[in-house]
Amino acid sequence: MSPDPTFVAFAAAGLWPGLGRTLAQRLAEAGVVSPETVTADRLAGLPSVSAARADRLVTAFAGAADAYAVVALLAPADVPARTARAVLDELGPQAAQRLRADPWRLLDVAEVRLVDADRLAISLLREQADRGDVRRGRAIVAHVLTRAARDGHTTMPTATVRAAVAGEGIGDPAAAVSAALAEGRVVAFPPTGELGLARYSHAEQTVAAGLARLRRTARAWAKGAEPAAALGLDDAQRAAATIVGTSGVSLLVGGPGTGKSRTVTAVVQAARERDLAIALTAPTGRAAKRLEEITGAPAQTLHRLLGAQGTTGQFARGADWPLDEDLVVVDETSMLDVELAAALVAACAEGTHLLLVGDPAQLPSIGPGRVLGDLVDSGALPVTELRTLYRQAEGGAIARLATAVRDGTLPPVDSPDREVVVVPAADGASAARRTVQLVTDSIPRALGIPAEDVQVVTPVHRGPAGTVALNAALKAMLNPGDGEVGGFDVGDRVVATANHLDAGYANGEVGVVSSTTDAGLVVTFAGAGPVTVPPRNLADLRLGWAVTVHRAQGSEWPAVVAVLPPEAGGLLSRPLVYTALTRAQRHLSIVHAAGPALVRAVREVGARPRRTRLTALLRTAIG
Repeated sequence: MSPDPTFVAFAAAGLWPGLGRTLAQRLAEAGVVSPETVTADRLAGLPSVSAARADRLVTAFAGAADAYAVVALLAPADVPARTARAVLDELGPQAAQRLRADPWRLLDVAEVRLVDADRLAISLLREQADRGDVRRGRAIVAHVLTRAARDGHTTMPTATVRAAVAGEGIGDPAAAVSAALAEGRVVAFPPTGELGLARYSHAEQTVAAGLARLRRTARAWAKGAEPAAALGLDDAQRAAATIVGTSGVSLLVGGPGTGKSRTVTAVVQAARERDLAIALTAPTGRAAKRLEEITGAPAQTLHRLLGAQGTTGQFARGADWPLDEDLVVVDETSMLDVELAAALVAACAEGTHLLLVGDPAQLPSIGPGRVLGDLVDSGALPVTELRTLYRQAEGGAIARLATAVRDGTLPPVDSPDREVVVVPAADGASAARRTVQLVTDSIPRALGIPAEDVQVVTPVHRGPAGTVALNAALKAMLNPGDGEVGGFDVGDRVVATANHLDAGYANGEVGVVSSTTDAGLVVTFAGAGPVTVPPRNLADLRLGWAVTVHRAQGSEWPAVVAVLPPEAGGLLSRPLVYTALTRAQRHLSIVHAAGPALVRAVREVGARPRRTRLTALLRTAIG
């Protein structure tokens, strides 16, 4: 029997739980070439497959029926089978039926191209496929807004959306917009002449209404008496600590070395003195672990606190089952996208005091929205900004440099103790060589910081000093191997590129492969402990010795090598450079090959604007 193309594509795409890449390539040897031939007897005939594992594989294949049904639609249309996972995440277990009814729903998946959706429509509809189909027009409207959301926007001008739709061959863009509005996934904001996806509109409204509710229902627990734990703080820090107890929502912002950690510790101690229940949380495992270390109180990731439900984006805790704590402290708030912020606010019961801690000078969230910046800009909430530098013994030079960059200047580095070192490089290739040398030799030898405590951050994936090339070079030096499971070996540092909240790790989390099992890779993530990553999720891992600056958000390492190659010139901005520099705790090496683009970016290129509604909604809800 010749292999079934759909079956081959399904197995090769990593959609069969428990089936690794090597075994997928050998299925035909045992006559496993179609769904009908998936039997325990045949699978047990393959090398290293025991009878028990063969039974598990048969069960896993049956459990992946929804994914197989999607691949059966995608493969004949030459759409990559691996897209099926994202399709299921977006459209749910009935994805295949929904695509048959409307092939252009494929565009709900952000990374899908219009040409792929059109090919699927031609494959399924045959002669009925029509570029002017109303379903195509409304799907393109939503797709334009989905792409905008990937750039952080929650709204777009209606005229811009219509122009983009017209550019895809839709003769009546206004009718396409009307159809999208009628379907309900797109909403209009008449006062501003803008459109947005309903999911983000709802999230922004939830945040604004929820914060107004917390402001209205909070009861002061420190009013009229300075918390004893706040003694020893400066005036701004003391004021921030007191505001937490008198206001339902407050913000504490500032750069490294300004005393945010000290202030949060005082707040936690004051709450303990009053026997209040406290929840400490942050978007990433590393940030939660750091929060726990500085306060001496338990902390956990925001996804774990809220009870994340798999990859659905849903949470167990919410309005129907709110958090029990009197005080919720969230660190690294700049990382909150609008939907995660909405889930947090909805889960805070009436009377909860919410303290949001962050640094608005950092890059905004990977997901859509500009939550921390919008909250600060609204003027509707009490904000304490800490600017006085206190961190000298640890992080003095790093903090001083970061503060200068935040203010738009790039002074000469003055660091006799080599806390900050600038390493010039002529081009991307030499920057890559210097980076590898720093990680594998110079920093461990000269500073006593082992390579496992050194993280490389770079703005780009491609090029000689991008994450791909740097990870290959660093793996060859630090953990050579052939990629035994899914391209990875025990000892590899990896980074997650998607949320797997049921497993306890999120996009951007860095971990180390500790072992391999039949069920997949065992990866130890900071804050989450050992996690088994099944074969179907291995595509969401990358080598992690070098990560992008965006993925480094929320994490700090003892030593950081910040690489600024020539090809990053157009991407450089003050927030990006600032975020890169502030990932380092004890030592920062800056491999500088960007030339004058670096000074220009710090001086002239501020935060790239995001179109959102949250600021206006907050002013209306709170005043």
